[in-house]
Amino acid sequence: IPPCTGLAEHKDIDHIDEVCRRFIEMSPFLLIATRGADGKLDVSPRGDPAGFVEVLDRKTLAIPDRPGNNRLDTLENVLVHPELSLILLIPGKGDTLRISGNGQVVRDAALSRRLAVNGRAPELILVVAVSQAFTHCTKCMVRSGLWRTDTWPDLTTAPTHAEIVIAHAKPKMTNREVEDLIEDDRRRNLY
Repeated sequence: IPPCTGLAEHKDIDHIDEVCRRFIEMSPFLLIATRGADGKLDVSPRGDPAGFVEVLDRKTLAIPDRPGNNRLDTLENVLVHPELSLILLIPGKGDTLRISGNGQVVRDAALSRRLAVNGRAPELILVVAVSQAFTHCTKCMVRSGLWRTDTWPDLTTAPTHAEIVIAHAKPKMTNREVEDLIEDDRRRNLY
């Protein structure tokens, strides 16, 4: 494979500049990669209204922790190994923004109030000290057809969330009971 050259060779910066800030403000979704005490890697999704990641300054981001499954994989990992990496997406946009740095789990009442949605403030916030930021080209999005609905598969045979939970966790519940539990949690614990 030939060496990296040209625009790709020098595209990373060590801070959040104005173009990165604009991208972050439009992103409603990100993936966060961390490493646990056992050395295993984890990638977890985060989503909220666009701009949910707050740029505190050129070197610092704040990501609210919303209610989830309470596994706390990402937060526990950061307590042991603070290194992390983010991929931010904007629906319909082909390129992505990648940010790497060190995370810290904080409680900050004033910041929590600023990050509140529907009157619900997060209890914990992941604060990221940025060490690298750069964009990825659009080729993976073009290849995947991610934003092109005409390339999406027919979902009638895709496993449901409930089916996967039943197959993996093996609860003594019916598919309908698990679906109802998931939907009830989504309604009551979104924020």
